[in-house]
Amino acid sequence: MNKPMPPDSFTGTDVLLRSDEDGVATLTLNRPQARNGLSEALLEALQSNLDEIALNKQVRAVIVAANGPAFCAGHDLKEMTARRSDPDRGREYFGKLLKQCATMMQTVVHSPKPVIAQVQAIASAAGCQLVASCDLAVAGKSAKFCTPGVHIGLFCSTPMVAMSRNVSRKHAMEMLLTGDQMDADRALEFALVNRVVEDKDLAKATRDLALQIASKSSHTIKIGKEAFYKQLEMGLAEAYDYTSEVMVENMLARDAEEGIGAFIEKRDPSWEDR
Repeated sequence: MNKPMPPDSFTGTDVLLRSDEDGVATLTLNRPQARNGLSEALLEALQSNLDEIALNKQVRAVIVAANGPAFCAGHDLKEMTARRSDPDRGREYFGKLLKQCATMMQTVVHSPKPVIAQVQAIASAAGCQLVASCDLAVAGKSAKFCTPGVHIGLFCSTPMVAMSRNVSRKHAMEMLLTGDQMDADRALEFALVNRVVEDKDLAKATRDLALQIASKSSHTIKIGKEAFYKQLEMGLAEAYDYTSEVMVENMLARDAEEGIGAFIEKRDPSWEDR
């Protein structure tokens, strides 16, 4: 199915396209003329869909894709610059927009459904932040990644939050301090993406990964994803105590009982997602 989204304020076209098939929801950024800049309307559309998907039992995995010559060029600087004429030079608006973006990025992380970025071109600044916020990322060979704020006097401070939680400190600082573009193979070395495939194979490779995950118990995936991000913020001993409790509760779930039984009996499990 395709669900219409709020129109772009400049072109009147839908800023985000959605299709659901075989338990996978694909959200396609659709502002190609603006290199899929994260306008207010696009952030709102992403937020509303992610909120709905979190409660939608039919959706088991999510793909974030894009149309046009860029995956996402970051914030819409033209939209932001237009607010410099406000009495406060845009301070209130900038704060509101960045909070809106941060909320959306955290919604990706906290979603009970795994979210996969399908990166077909440049992912820049907040676009790179979006890739880093997704649980997994598949990139086409021609994809590029950068946090180029230093080139225009605007350090990528909010993208830095996601970047520094995905790649090593020195790799993150290299990207942030130089602003240089790196190719997909380098992004794979940095562990910013999981896989690099030929451009012509990108959609299929991403969908195959999504379908593989969608075939698992959604209850188990939800438990595991939540625990993964929570334990990252803990000390070692606390993390082991927490995840031990999580595993006990998981062990008592119906799908764990079914899955273990199926393994022992050498048959395919029948998930009930509970």
